[in-house]
Amino acid sequence: MASLVSSVLVLIVQLHLLLFIAAPLFQQCSLATARPLMASSDGEKFSSMKYHKGHLLTGNITVNLIWYGKFKPTQRAIISDFFISLSSSVHNHPSVSTWWKATQKYYYQPINNSPHSALTLTLGNQFLDETYSLSKSLSNSQIVQLASKGGHRNAINVVLTAPDVTVDGFCSSRCGTHGSAAAAPVAKSKGSKIYKYAYIWVGNSETQCPGQCAWPFHQPMYGPQSVPLVAPNGNVGMDGMVINLASLLAGTATNPFGNGYYQGPAEAPLEAASACAGIYGRGAYPGYAGELLKDESSGGSFNAYGINGRKYLLPALFNPKTSSCEALV
Repeated sequence: MASLVSSVLVLIVQLHLLLFIAAPLFQQCSLATARPLMASSDGEKFSSMKYHKGHLLTGNITVNLIWYGKFKPTQRAIISDFFISLSSSVHNHPSVSTWWKATQKYYYQPINNSPHSALTLTLGNQFLDETYSLSKSLSNSQIVQLASKGGHRNAINVVLTAPDVTVDGFCSSRCGTHGSAAAAPVAKSKGSKIYKYAYIWVGNSETQCPGQCAWPFHQPMYGPQSVPLVAPNGNVGMDGMVINLASLLAGTATNPFGNGYYQGPAEAPLEAASACAGIYGRGAYPGYAGELLKDESSGGSFNAYGINGRKYLLPALFNPKTSSCEALV
């Protein structure tokens, strides 16, 4: 009996340790499931990022936002300012646009002896669904249904769900996802053509699982309870959403249809940002985000400046040329 109890206790401890290591990763999940945290210190190298001969997003792409549930205008502004910052110049550095330009390294890789054309993002329409038209519990197919409200040509449709909305797999295995869906057929002189559009979904984890999806702005659910960082925009849930959006946006650009750039198996890929999960600054290691900038007035931790005085914490991106994770600071 004593031996059985001992074995059970060991199993519980091992399970808690595994969950603690994986917890910060949930926010980085896109098409992938949570993976063991890979921390990098000053350019540590990992497996190369393989190109699978598919399309990357190129040209002028419009980002449409679908707000599902109740968000305050000040909350929506945090997200919209982030997207505008991707293509805007600011006086302070490092900037959000500098972070986004790092994805261009994927576009200039020697693929079939010709580089992909550059990608330019523009914030488009915003749709508000404050009446929870599909209820407060959503399936994956309903996420796609919501995403379809945005444009279908040259678009990324982003679904953002409020704190009181549950989504299949949210918190238990992911904090968001990205994928693609078929648009309505477009009539052509020689038949019809079916286009695909990219979509992203991210949930606000403020009340459901901030220790998983808003780390490092909240204490992790398991393991040593270190002091969480202060959210740079004063909102743990929304600042956590920015981290997840940034990670999924990088994955959407470089692996929009599941056959672009990624490491590992197609059903659980590690992409431009998810390959560097948990790394935000120099010296990062599991449970420690790295050396970051700090706002003197608010105490918020960040690594990128945006428009309207915004400050954001953005994930490190995998450099396909050096096979290493590179953070802004």
